[in-house]
Amino acid sequence: MISKKVELLLNQQIAQEAYASYYYLGMASWCDFHALEGCSQFLYGQSEEEREHMLKLFNYIVEAGGRALAPGIKQIPKDFKDITNVFKSALNQEKANTKSINALVDTCLKEKDYSTFNFLQWYVAEQHEEEMLFQSILDKIKIIGTDGQGVYMIDREVAKIATTATTKTQP
Repeated sequence: MISKKVELLLNQQIAQEAYASYYYLGMASWCDFHALEGCSQFLYGQSEEEREHMLKLFNYIVEAGGRALAPGIKQIPKDFKDITNVFKSALNQEKANTKSINALVDTCLKEKDYSTFNFLQWYVAEQHEEEMLFQSILDKIKIIGTDGQGVYMIDREVAKIATTATTKTQP
């Protein structure tokens, strides 16, 4: 059975993951509106991934004898300055997720909840991958630029990433 403190933090992480999922939906919608189909496809996939992370936490709490709570979601941003701002916002969102996961891991060690600590190791590795992924997209944006055909090229590059991610997750 998990402690009430760990249960509370896990439920807060559920809310963090849900917010991230909705945030990516908002980003995907912005990209759709600006005819960036590759970026929107990628961001819809990220939204679904965050939802899966949320449900994984939800199920863990229940299995560990706690009570999982469906979170309320605070309002997400509705507009972005440009494609660079979209992906900077995404990287910042992932950094917030990482900070939250790390605090949760730290609490588990202090509470000597090694089962939850072990469960969270997947999230630690996942956050490392996510931050690297978004940083690599920002690096590509910097190289390609956003003038002229740059945004079109960025959209194509991100579409390739989305396609690669989709084929990795299919059986």
